[in-house]
Amino acid sequence: MWKPPQKIRWTTGKGVVPDVATLRTSRLFAPLQVGRLTLETRTWVPAMVPWRADDQGFVTDNVLDWYGRFAKGRPAAIVVEATGIRDVPSGPLLRVGHDRFIPGLKRLVQRVHDESQGHTRLFIQLIDFLSIRRRPERDKFLNRFLAITPAHRENLDLPETTPDAQIRTLLGGLDDDTLKRVLSLREWQDLTIGARERVTDTHLPHIRELPDILPDLFTKAAIRTQQAGFDGVELHYAHAYTMASFLSATNTRSDGFGGTAENRVKLPLEVFHNVRKAVADDFVVGARILADEIIEGGSTGSDTQFFAMEFARADMDFLSLSRGGKFDDAKQPKMGDAAYPYTGQSGYECMPQFLSDEFGPIGRNFAATKAIRMALKKAGYDMPIVAAGGIHNFETAEGVLLGGVADIVGTARQSLADPDWIAKLAAGQGDQMRTCEYTNYCEGLDQKHKQVTCKLWDRLALDEKDVALSVDNKRRLTAPAWDAE
Repeated sequence: MWKPPQKIRWTTGKGVVPDVATLRTSRLFAPLQVGRLTLETRTWVPAMVPWRADDQGFVTDNVLDWYGRFAKGRPAAIVVEATGIRDVPSGPLLRVGHDRFIPGLKRLVQRVHDESQGHTRLFIQLIDFLSIRRRPERDKFLNRFLAITPAHRENLDLPETTPDAQIRTLLGGLDDDTLKRVLSLREWQDLTIGARERVTDTHLPHIRELPDILPDLFTKAAIRTQQAGFDGVELHYAHAYTMASFLSATNTRSDGFGGTAENRVKLPLEVFHNVRKAVADDFVVGARILADEIIEGGSTGSDTQFFAMEFARADMDFLSLSRGGKFDDAKQPKMGDAAYPYTGQSGYECMPQFLSDEFGPIGRNFAATKAIRMALKKAGYDMPIVAAGGIHNFETAEGVLLGGVADIVGTARQSLADPDWIAKLAAGQGDQMRTCEYTNYCEGLDQKHKQVTCKLWDRLALDEKDVALSVDNKRRLTAPAWDAE
């Protein structure tokens, strides 16, 4: 992963630990209306992909244990991981592209309800993503994957009648600098990084038709989640995936769905409107978007303010703001691996770690989030905003709320480090909290598609009765139980 050159070492701590009397008047533990639902507090566990579904995308016992463990800590809301809306194989990622997934999702809803004793609202993040391939071997790419074109013959100064096989042989004998000049930029990227579909690939029928098919796919997925008993959905309009790519300033489609900000927001708005019409009035529909893409030529805060205004005008129930996490600046993967959108500078801004610059890993998205929220307030909109990014104790969380940054605090890595941190605060035992150290141990596991755990607890009490272990039997899959005194 990219790191700031300063590499200043930061540490975290419990901060000011409040007593129970302080909590009663705190903003963090005050209720909030989101759509037609009420959250008991302003605490929110954002979507994290733990790699616990089976290869068909079904809910497993490990999935139930993962979300059940968060629910024991009684956050006001949990957002289930990015869940695919298409009925296509996608490895151990949850899916909701067919009715056969509903029974497992019902079990998940029931588990969270039981473990939280009804105190936690459960949302699910709906995602669409395009094809990405692993970085190929040079010979395999040149001999099998590369489509020979007239441009190759021209760049090699060869007759138009030169056979493809001869072209491939010549390309195979070139050094990298010469080959880079012969291939197009896209072909060079396909060779050195791995082929990746983009929403601008409108020469491909299935990409050209995305605006026609995505509203229906998202809508049917949302209907299934409602049938499964979820309280709402979070439309995944962030990071490196399809809907975020439509919003991006890098979207140059010329069919009315790219170019200007007004055109780029058309499809995300249409998806939202279709979903909103298809589900019950008390079913929450919100979105996760980027406050800033952190890439050259990408969307910035001014773009996002415009998008947020459009979503608020459409009566969206909430916006959860993230940052970066793009393929555009991802590091070159190893041969045989796929590019990972959290390895470049935009990825660092999404998941900063303890080795940082003078700004540190805490709150790098707060200023952009606050600017968007203030713009909405000024325009007369009260759509709740979720802030995330390094919130790891009561002091930081309360500061976000009192400082007008957001209405809700999202704590992914902190909740992974200690699923009970909210319950510990509520019980007046905040001094027992584990605080995230932001080493990004969890992110490293995610990058390798390994079951995600936290180094602060995954080697503890491995001989505990009935403890579920990782596939290599070296790590426990959920944090040890906390016994309140």
